[in-house]
Amino acid sequence: MIFNGFRKFLELLESRGELVRVNFPVDPYLEITEIADRVMKQGGPALLFEKVKGSPFPLAINTFGSKERIKLALGINHLEDIGEELFRLLKSIPTAFTWQEKLKVLLNLSQIKNIFPKIINRKAPSQEIIMKPPNLDLLPILTCWPKDGGPFITLPIVITKDPETGIRNCGMYRLQKFSSTTTGMHWQLHKDGRRIFNYYQKRGERMEVAVVLGGDPVLTYVATAPLPPEVDELLFAGYIKKSPVELVNGITIDLEVPAQADFVIEGYIDPKESFKAEGPFGDHTGFYTPVEDFPVFRVTAISHRKDAVYPTTIVGIPPKEDAYLGWATERIFTPFLRMLYPEIVDLHLPIEGGFHNLAIVSIKKTYPGQGKKIMHSLWGMGQMMLTKCIIVVEDEVDIHNLKQLSWYVLSNVDPQRDLVFWEGPLDQLDHASNFPAYGSKIGIDATRKWKEEGYTRTWPEMITMTPEVKKKVDEIWNQLGIPL
Repeated sequence: MIFNGFRKFLELLESRGELVRVNFPVDPYLEITEIADRVMKQGGPALLFEKVKGSPFPLAINTFGSKERIKLALGINHLEDIGEELFRLLKSIPTAFTWQEKLKVLLNLSQIKNIFPKIINRKAPSQEIIMKPPNLDLLPILTCWPKDGGPFITLPIVITKDPETGIRNCGMYRLQKFSSTTTGMHWQLHKDGRRIFNYYQKRGERMEVAVVLGGDPVLTYVATAPLPPEVDELLFAGYIKKSPVELVNGITIDLEVPAQADFVIEGYIDPKESFKAEGPFGDHTGFYTPVEDFPVFRVTAISHRKDAVYPTTIVGIPPKEDAYLGWATERIFTPFLRMLYPEIVDLHLPIEGGFHNLAIVSIKKTYPGQGKKIMHSLWGMGQMMLTKCIIVVEDEVDIHNLKQLSWYVLSNVDPQRDLVFWEGPLDQLDHASNFPAYGSKIGIDATRKWKEEGYTRTWPEMITMTPEVKKKVDEIWNQLGIPL
């Protein structure tokens, strides 16, 4: 389903009993956070605050806060289908091609060429109203936690363009509001936005930026997706929805912006300008990230739909709404891992791990040392280089059942033999390491050990019931009157 504006998505959620309207005044300073936090921790519905103090715009939150809602947002019931379909397309390309060559061929296949973003000439809903002068104070930007440095835009789609390749990038980077026309731009060291900014900085050129809020919810998801730098996130959005993302030329910048967005904040970053202190911010780690200097984003225009809704989220001690955006990535991109490493059966990034702290992988083990090989391979892949702990088990384990996983790992691991330690890059938000963005990692190989790996005894067989008895009990279970 294509959503022409975020409000259309909210209407679908409401029709399914997935949204609650809050029609009395609520303060964006801490109060909305406390309400949303309680709802998120209870697995509750999306919320639409219709009367936000100090703003004429309604505010939506927790709209991605369940597996059902993220599937509705993307219009796909089985998220693995997205990755499986792309896997089949890539598999049809000759194996002699490198990964990068396969990607170039893929972008020219007819199934892909028809969903490239397209520029429209008619008046765009995202530019129905142009705010004069631009004023961020009118937006219901949340101050989420008591010690936050100020209000933060937390669910933006930040659009930039690589000055050397011309490839568009869409990422999600928080923006602290400094004034009515300036914000911080939280580009961490390892992010594509920072890499592109570094190019502009070396060239001494002003960098134009568009900050998009709302529109089709698929846009919000793709801004979080771990795509290669060669892939335009808006192309990926079109692929998911099987329909091209409509774009319109910016008002004050030479960038195209989504025509159906709810808000578009245009502006620039001058790399010659000094960075400004940003933070603290109550982050998805569950702790405040400290004050640090980041580039200043200067607003030149704000436009919005007549029926604009301000989408936002909060992060903090899990579970929070962002867990389900992470879950979507886990499900969509696992087929790509299987393509690169056929022994991988499944991947799980638990909510408790905060995206970068823990990855659990199950494999079909066929040779000694394979568990350690997989963990090192994953540490060499894109954003997985930031993962602090990787656990590898065999495919007989349900890695989404953390109780079973804990039993299996603790039963099978010999610490001296099976733990791997090394040092490398870490997420910039990690506060436990001695140095920013750099520290130690641990890998746990909990696969059964072979004699070639130094195990001289006979590995015991795990207890399982026979399929025949399981089937028979399945047939009589209802007669027992015991609820599952």
